[in-house]
Amino acid sequence: MNILLATSNSHKLEEVQAILGLQGIQVVGLNETERLLDEPVEDADTFAGNARLKAVGYAKYTGKRCMADDSGLVVDALNGEPGIYSARYAGVGTTRKERDAANNTLLLEKLSKTIEKESAARFICALCVADPDGTIVAESEGSFEGLITKTPRGVNGFGYDPLLFLPDVGLTSAELSEEAKNARSHRSVALRKILPLLQ
Repeated sequence: MNILLATSNSHKLEEVQAILGLQGIQVVGLNETERLLDEPVEDADTFAGNARLKAVGYAKYTGKRCMADDSGLVVDALNGEPGIYSARYAGVGTTRKERDAANNTLLLEKLSKTIEKESAARFICALCVADPDGTIVAESEGSFEGLITKTPRGVNGFGYDPLLFLPDVGLTSAELSEEAKNARSHRSVALRKILPLLQ
């Protein structure tokens, strides 16, 4: 089976390829499409809704079965922020590295006003697979629980990974090896849930 993953994020692509490749599913990213694609407007109010918009939109544009995800960080002390706005939380930066740094800084600034030493949080990933005719083939959702640490740690991963602390292993998500992260991340949970639906 071949699937187009609706992302230009190389980190996401590598994570999905590592997990689905073991099941004989070939995954390519948007950078391998033959033409520049119009990006669907992500105006849904849930992760699942945005994943659907992207999967259906890119499947129709490309004529290929498409998997899309919408994912982000949900922090209890901030009433669910940054949520669906996770990637553009701070609203500044031209590169992914700059946006990630600004988002992390803003999150820590907002949390500095809370009384909690560490704030419960989780990464959420909603996945959707759609065919070119607009049919939604499968959907799933996964979460990755932890606490927001006050000081970023680790260099693996991207986004808020340096801030999500995992008490059971004493590490942040960004300090996990690729194999360890793929065994428990929100995206890997969602992928493992969706696999039986694809097969």
